[in-house]
Amino acid sequence: MENWKRAVIAGSIGAGVLFFLKKKRHAGFLFSGIGLAALASEYPEQFREIRRNLHKYVDQGSALLEVSSRVGERFADAADAHNSHWYRSLVSQND
Repeated sequence: MENWKRAVIAGSIGAGVLFFLKKKRHAGFLFSGIGLAALASEYPEQFREIRRNLHKYVDQGSALLEVSSRVGERFADAADAHNSHWYRSLVSQND
């Protein structure tokens, strides 16, 4: 990959991250999209493979979110059942 393409990719993705952190979503999407388009032009076959398997990635992400949600609910239930004693002992420092 040529140096100018690396600079465009790194600069635009970096600018996109900065704009997201500054809560300017439209500019963040614009610059991130530019970086991803430049990256896709350099590696088209890998992006085709990602696009073909995108539904699998979405399914795995949904399953991960579902499991983490269940874990959070169990923590909340345990905190309610034990009057948060276990949580206070977990976060308190033992000197």
